[in-house]
Amino acid sequence: MEKVMGLASDNGVVIFSKSSCCMCYAVSMLFQGIGVKPVMYDIDQDPQGREMEKALMKLAGTTAGPVPAVFIGGKFMGSTNDIMSAHLSGQLLHMLKPYHSLS
Repeated sequence: MEKVMGLASDNGVVIFSKSSCCMCYAVSMLFQGIGVKPVMYDIDQDPQGREMEKALMKLAGTTAGPVPAVFIGGKFMGSTNDIMSAHLSGQLLHMLKPYHSLS
């Protein structure tokens, strides 16, 4: 759990993913479309990935696959359904305002 929380708090927007996860890619593209480039962290490419996966499942309160796991400002925001719901309600744009690209 320490590694997950450390990585999440070191960056503004972090998505824990797996390299073969299409929903992880879709959430990443949503953020980029809004003007935010998230830090993507593929847990299947990390030697401690299995422990990270267990920590993410515990954090999410699920036994299903824990990715994508989205953190904004060091706070766990949820997975695909949570992010899409926040986007549709307009809350996601508000949460991401501090992280918009300055281009």
